[in-house]
Amino acid sequence: MIKRKLKEVANMLKGEIVEDKYEYIEIEGVSIDTRTINENQLFVPVVGENNDGHKYIEMASDKGASAALWDKKNPIPETDIPLILVEDTTKGLQNLAKEYNKQIGARVIGVTGSNGKTSTKDIIESILKSKYKTHKTHGNLNNEYGLPLTVLFADDDTEMLVLEMGMSGLGDIRMLCDIAPPDIAVITNSTDVHINDLGSVENILKAKMEIAEGLKECGLLVYLGDSFPLKKAVENLDRNIKKISFGEESHNNYVTQFESAENMGINFKVGDNKYFLPMLGRYNIFNAGAAVGVVEYLGFRPDEIQEAILEVNATGLRNELIKGENFHILNDAYKSNPISLRFALQTLYDLEGYSQKIIVLGDMFGTGDNEVENHITIGEEIDPNQVDMVFTLGKLGEYFAKGAEKNFSKDKIHSFKDLDRLVDDLRLNIKKNSIILLKGSRILRMERIIDKIFE
Repeated sequence: MIKRKLKEVANMLKGEIVEDKYEYIEIEGVSIDTRTINENQLFVPVVGENNDGHKYIEMASDKGASAALWDKKNPIPETDIPLILVEDTTKGLQNLAKEYNKQIGARVIGVTGSNGKTSTKDIIESILKSKYKTHKTHGNLNNEYGLPLTVLFADDDTEMLVLEMGMSGLGDIRMLCDIAPPDIAVITNSTDVHINDLGSVENILKAKMEIAEGLKECGLLVYLGDSFPLKKAVENLDRNIKKISFGEESHNNYVTQFESAENMGINFKVGDNKYFLPMLGRYNIFNAGAAVGVVEYLGFRPDEIQEAILEVNATGLRNELIKGENFHILNDAYKSNPISLRFALQTLYDLEGYSQKIIVLGDMFGTGDNEVENHITIGEEIDPNQVDMVFTLGKLGEYFAKGAEKNFSKDKIHSFKDLDRLVDDLRLNIKKNSIILLKGSRILRMERIIDKIFE
């Protein structure tokens, strides 16, 4: 993580230390949250819609922060903690990360996409770390706060930075690329996720393409060539960069093929080379294809790639197989949208050796004006030959149930608005050697079912 004297931090920010006597105090790391701040960190009091971090300056001091940024528009408080005055604390956080990124000189791999960016990031990192000092985005630190914090968590000797770049509107990825301009950019796909924020699939694609526009001159762009709109947008991009496509269609530079699924991962091919990936879900052939394109460009051989991806450290709540004594849970509760839900169902269908398969589906939020129809359609698509029982959670979830009535008898469909009542009923219906898929939007926090059902 960043370790700098306050004088150096002030210079990086073009800020002003309130008292010069503090200029040789050293900070070790950065935090924007006094609930998790560690000793000697720099506290950055960001201002959000509903909260102002400046109110917590004394708490940061009491918890051992070495110093803090301070918006010069605010009155300087009476405090023992050293302060650096800046024009805007959020911009200060971003500028500090931008300057630190320049100083460490790591190669930056930026990953964005409507689906798959986290898994792609994880696979790329697992391969790169076998040769390089590599740092990646942890959890979901991929926005205007998370990405700069990720950069500032990297050590000075980091050689590769693998950064997930999320967005909720136009300009977001452009801003992230300004903080950490990618040497290599990956666009996993561009779908109608975030359509509530951006209004159209055209705007979503435009937002994703900001990573290509922010790519360094002569950099590499890796993208899903199976998507015609994305392929066309890349072909029309007037930039001096190298372009590599991946996907199942034969015109791609990296043609990916699913071969078979096991209960511990998938077998697949990229070109003529065969691989095993210890991650569930056949859709991960796309994420792996993107990763192979990146690392082969960096000089990795197929045998080195295979050995390295066996050590992939996947981010939780995404196709995580949790094994209980009498049943397993396929925990894919991080988010839900029509594409990722269909992928999750296919993953469940591919798993063999279970006496019973149960799905627990929560509301999909943010799918636009057709959200009711989207839920009904997916309910109708659930394969009764692959699924024994359907449980739903939430008001929109009831439309999964309505659609499922097309192929399931009513005694096989159980709808709830209360999570505890769902868990109680689920317990009564689980047979020995069952598998249960959990899938829902993040706000539902459906992973709570796991703790409750194992109580």
